[in-house]
Amino acid sequence: MLRAAGVLAAGVPLLGAGYPWTRELRVGSTGEDVRELQIRVAGWAADAPAQTYVEVDGEFGPGTEAAVLRFQRAYGLRADGVVATETHDALNDLESADGTQNFTFEEFHSKDGSSFSGGKVSPGEVRENIRVLMYKLEALRRKAGSAPVTINSGFRSKSHNASVGGASNSQHMYGITADIVVRGKTTRQVYVIAETCGFSGLERHTNSWQHVDSRAEYSYGANAWWWESGTVTRTDPGLVLPPEPHPTC
Repeated sequence: MLRAAGVLAAGVPLLGAGYPWTRELRVGSTGEDVRELQIRVAGWAADAPAQTYVEVDGEFGPGTEAAVLRFQRAYGLRADGVVATETHDALNDLESADGTQNFTFEEFHSKDGSSFSGGKVSPGEVRENIRVLMYKLEALRRKAGSAPVTINSGFRSKSHNASVGGASNSQHMYGITADIVVRGKTTRQVYVIAETCGFSGLERHTNSWQHVDSRAEYSYGANAWWWESGTVTRTDPGLVLPPEPHPTC
């Protein structure tokens, strides 16, 4: 689990310089750079709807290799499962000067003006959780044809969560979830894409937004998988995908 493994100890990228990769990574590699790799390819957890995620544990095993291969294919790289210079560069190209991707931290701030404060974990932990979430969302965005993704709700302070009627243990208060809209895609289409991105919490797709979260990876008290609409088949046209309890939103 991310938090149990100490997510705040992950290799955070050097701002404006990209993560300082120093070696090739492959099956059998271990270390903090492997953990950072796992964070960055986590959105490539599956080829088709599957309740699985990339374990962020610093150990390069078969699950990490499979995600790397999907990432490499998606970005037109040599698909060999080895993370060398070409893949290092592609991973760092996802990153903006402040360590984010096609998103900003501000997009995930609590709507009551409290930024990342007032939640159920520290602001620093929320910020790192949001950074991890961004990489899954970046994979979702890529699979949606690089369509713009709007963050309707990201982190919520406890007071803001209460004011909008959120669940008492809403995953929003930890910074591991977002309610999103993808331009040009129905909510159902976004749900189907999200099923391949390692998200363990998916609210029903009948809303005008899609809730996505990573509850199963964290020790925040909502560890069971929750796909409210079940597994949805990919019958909608226009999807850009790889080849084939009480909700706590």
